Amino acid sequence: MSERSSHWQLQTIVSQLRSARDQWRAQNGRASGEQGGRELPSRAAMAEILEALCGALFPMRLGPVDLREESEDFYVGHTLDVALNALLAQTRLELRYVARHSAQDDSEVEARAIQIVQDFALALPGLRTLLDTDVLAAYHGDPAARSVDEVLLCYPGILAVIHHRLAHHLYRAGLPLLARISAEIAHSATGIDIHPGAQIGRSFFIDHGTGVVIGETAIIGERVRIYQAVTLGAKRFPADEDGQLQKGHPRHPIVEDDVVIYAGATILGRITIGKGSTIGGNVWLTRSVPAGANLTQANLQHDDGTQK
Repeated sequence: MSERSSHWQLQTIVSQLRSARDQWRAQNGRASGEQGGRELPSRAAMAEILEALCGALFPMRLGPVDLREESEDFYVGHTLDVALNALLAQTRLELRYVARHSAQDDSEVEARAIQIVQDFALALPGLRTLLDTDVLAAYHGDPAARSVDEVLLCYPGILAVIHHRLAHHLYRAGLPLLARISAEIAHSATGIDIHPGAQIGRSFFIDHGTGVVIGETAIIGERVRIYQAVTLGAKRFPADEDGQLQKGHPRHPIVEDDVVIYAGATILGRITIGKGSTIGGNVWLTRSVPAGANLTQANLQHDDGTQK
């Protein structure tokens, strides 16, 4: 170590950190550590993969600045080759991590990893077509949007939705950790938190977007538009006999087609927002509403000021 490093007592700190790691591993049944190398996927690697996939999906808008149209196919092919091989490596890591606690052998993991990434690659053209509906929904839904190019380059809601469409496919393919990493990268960049398990239909538009939260079991129909600070969350978290939270059960709202939800609305629980409804700003809603409803803070109040 350098002379300057001696000021920091690094040998002591490194030793104490080793002790803290060993203690945690012993308490959690991981006393052997990760002697064969890193076992978990890398957030940095997934960020590079997602950036490459965005470029491959929209090469002349999200690809390299010097790309020319006559080179588009070459760029897309090369970029996908690199990105998919990198995704395969991350997929192996997640599947091997899970397989440590099961009877799967390496050959089963490898075959499944290859199949998952092959299926993901084949889904990309359909995902691009689906994303085109989201871009058009943003363009037609915002009078300030001057072009679809502006929407794709500038709107945080579109970046969040691109990541979600990719993450949702990984989630359904059995890669919840890679899916969650992908979602959280977009969350960090945009302030929009969409769990990769959420099911979202075509032509989805998040306007402005900061503070939007969409939970794991939410189901959103087609042509839905939501604004900033909207929450589609859970009302309560049931626990089992041991007091542990029950996971996976439906606990988030169902939003049917053609619904608009304005800024600050909070919608909680497994309730249904009927087709064509409008939910006003800052509404707190814990009950289902019929198709075509128009709810505001004013029409949700009794004469005495309490909520209906």
